[in-house]
Amino acid sequence: MIIHQFEYKGLAHYSYAIISDGKMALVDPERNPQPYYDFAKQNQAIITTVIETHPHADFLSSHAEIHHTTGATVYVSKLLSAKYPHHTFDDGDVIQLGEVELKALNTPGHSPDSISIAAYENGKAQAVFTGDTLFIGDCGRPDLREKAGAVTAARDQLARNMYHSLRDKLMKFADDVKVYPTHGAGSLCGRGLSVQNLSTIGAEKVTNWSLQPMNEDDFVKELVSTQPFVPKYFTNSVELNRAGGPDYKSSIEKIQIQNGLPLSLENIVVIDTRPQEIYKKGSLSRSINLMDDTRFETWLGSIIAPGELFYLIVPSKEEATILIDKIARIGYESQVKEVFVANRVEGRKFDKLNVDEFRKKEDKYTIVDIRNYSEVADRKVFEKALVIPLPELRERVKEIPLDKPLVVHCAAGYRSAAGVSIIKNVLDGSVDVYDLGTAITTF
Repeated sequence: MIIHQFEYKGLAHYSYAIISDGKMALVDPERNPQPYYDFAKQNQAIITTVIETHPHADFLSSHAEIHHTTGATVYVSKLLSAKYPHHTFDDGDVIQLGEVELKALNTPGHSPDSISIAAYENGKAQAVFTGDTLFIGDCGRPDLREKAGAVTAARDQLARNMYHSLRDKLMKFADDVKVYPTHGAGSLCGRGLSVQNLSTIGAEKVTNWSLQPMNEDDFVKELVSTQPFVPKYFTNSVELNRAGGPDYKSSIEKIQIQNGLPLSLENIVVIDTRPQEIYKKGSLSRSINLMDDTRFETWLGSIIAPGELFYLIVPSKEEATILIDKIARIGYESQVKEVFVANRVEGRKFDKLNVDEFRKKEDKYTIVDIRNYSEVADRKVFEKALVIPLPELRERVKEIPLDKPLVVHCAAGYRSAAGVSIIKNVLDGSVDVYDLGTAITTF
């Protein structure tokens, strides 16, 4: 048996290929299916099977496209109520993949329809693909399926399900069984995921907080507390994955890329991805400065709502290709009205904050902290700051008082560039708005 792990760093996503006797199964494939086709060709294997551990909230999967292209059978839990051609795969079901048996385990907790897949060779369990149920160092969050999916459930109930899935199903495996999760450090599907990409049941029993001895109530209390924020696109992704997303390549090829900016644009938001030092020298009204970054997809899907059209400004055609791919990862490619390649933009400018003056006279400014609530709870930088996390900022700008100049900060300067541009879109001219930027790291 060959097990190969694929990683997409932007969403901290792991997917897997399992090969036995020339047959290949995929677990939780990413949006672009080409890496799997290439891997199958390299190993002279045929993709026969695709297994989805649940309808993902954080990325759009290529399971439906792979089925259409290769004829591979897609397997999911019957609870998912998938709208694409599939076979159900629940407790007791087995897929024969060459000499390997893939056995289903219903492991609700992250979602009501979550499954894990145990891989057996020569009658012995060798590995378990745990989806978003068991991570390395953590378990899946239980609060994403209260309003999405064919089956919804309250977070407290899912947390109780998780307690039993971990103990009654996954902890029953031998200590040497390898653990292959669908996400790693940086994913919003958990809160304390390890940077390691592989573990064992035995190692997790020792190091993972969620597998330690505790009663059910204590586990539930711990799991439902201080979970990360939920990006706007998560609920939409669940439904897209349940329906089966459109083909990757044909979807992104529909996006038009133009050199330069036209004389006029429709009255929709503009995502300007140029570096903030260039953006602040000249930018369009209605534009948000969201630079390319390892978490671009997450922040885009946190600021822009599902179905909301937007323009995209990029500094080069190469950058356009990169960002269109990232946008497609969360199923937002159909929302891109048009892409413009432009380095210089005539328009509004941003005044630079005198940081030394600000240090001396903080009370003369209204400080807006756009970090997440959990970050503020861990460390409050400015005692009197108004806290409005970036994902909520567009909807809550008018809560900001206008009697003083504004200073916006995040943790390191990336989010504050977006935050300042959002605020100026609404309040421009009403009050001076400054970005504390990377100087926040010195406070």
